[in-house]
Amino acid sequence: MIVRLAGLFAALGLGALALASCATPHVLPPLIPPPAFAGPVILDPPRSGVPGTFVVQDGARLPFLRWTPAEGQADVVIVALHGMNDHNASFRLAGPWWAEHGIETWSFDQRGFGQAPGRGLWAGEATMTRDLRTVVALVRARRPHATLAVVGESMGGSVAAAAFASDTPPDADRVVLLAPGVWGWSSQTPLNRASLWVAARALGDLSVQPPDFIARHILASSNLLELVRNGRDPDSILSTRFDTLSGLVDLMETASNSLGRTRVPTLLMYGANDQVVEPGPMRRALRRAGEAPNLRTAWYPRGWHLLNRDLDAEVVYRDVAAWLADRDAPLPSGATPVLQNLEN
Repeated sequence: MIVRLAGLFAALGLGALALASCATPHVLPPLIPPPAFAGPVILDPPRSGVPGTFVVQDGARLPFLRWTPAEGQADVVIVALHGMNDHNASFRLAGPWWAEHGIETWSFDQRGFGQAPGRGLWAGEATMTRDLRTVVALVRARRPHATLAVVGESMGGSVAAAAFASDTPPDADRVVLLAPGVWGWSSQTPLNRASLWVAARALGDLSVQPPDFIARHILASSNLLELVRNGRDPDSILSTRFDTLSGLVDLMETASNSLGRTRVPTLLMYGANDQVVEPGPMRRALRRAGEAPNLRTAWYPRGWHLLNRDLDAEVVYRDVAAWLADRDAPLPSGATPVLQNLEN
């Protein structure tokens, strides 16, 4: 999930200002493919729900989980992107539900997370969006006749928004953004901006956790058991480097400016109780988007940040399935536009 940045800035303190340098925050470089590298490929898992591997453009191996309908190939296929410090199992509840309703889901570890290369290091927007394009192309080749959608949660939504607003968007038909991270530099306070800029350069390799008083009062979901499970999962990352945080804020700034420019139909879903991506940054991003022709939004009065793991997550699953079947039909939940609710 996206870390609570304000808590990390509080942990930093102003003393770091004295340590400022001109160093550039570290970004994980692409791999150098081995001489025998034959290009991207899917290394299949033996059965549904068991890890497989995407070998992407530079030879990096990105583990994935796949949930496939029992009756075989699906007419709708999802490529799923997890949030900050999370991994492919973040869709372990949604994937089986969608499979029972005829939708196949491929959820992979993004570079720097889970069991992908460079754990804990920031890969950079360019590499993360390139990985997404490669994965989508691999899945498209495997499922050429399906409606193919990218579903991104939190940071994953930021990656998707950036990728689909670029000049070379992935070859997918739809995008679903689950509470995308849009708390970029323009939404930060001057103190936050200065503190993180300095910390990313002077203390970039220092990893910190949010202070206990922040962690106790910021909830990402109504599903407390799932939060406990996620925190105990060895593939989750609990401490975040300052240069990784800086990269995340860069990405969220791109996402905040991208919501109105996605090149395929896009559904943005947001919960009224989201304490991670707060209303102010979301309002700012949606105002920037304006009346974008490809953007539809859905507001969930009982939703939190992790919409696909909340106690009411089935409401979201059902809306996603319905929208992927018919993007012009009313959503089963009757969800209303996000900005309409944020402005009231």
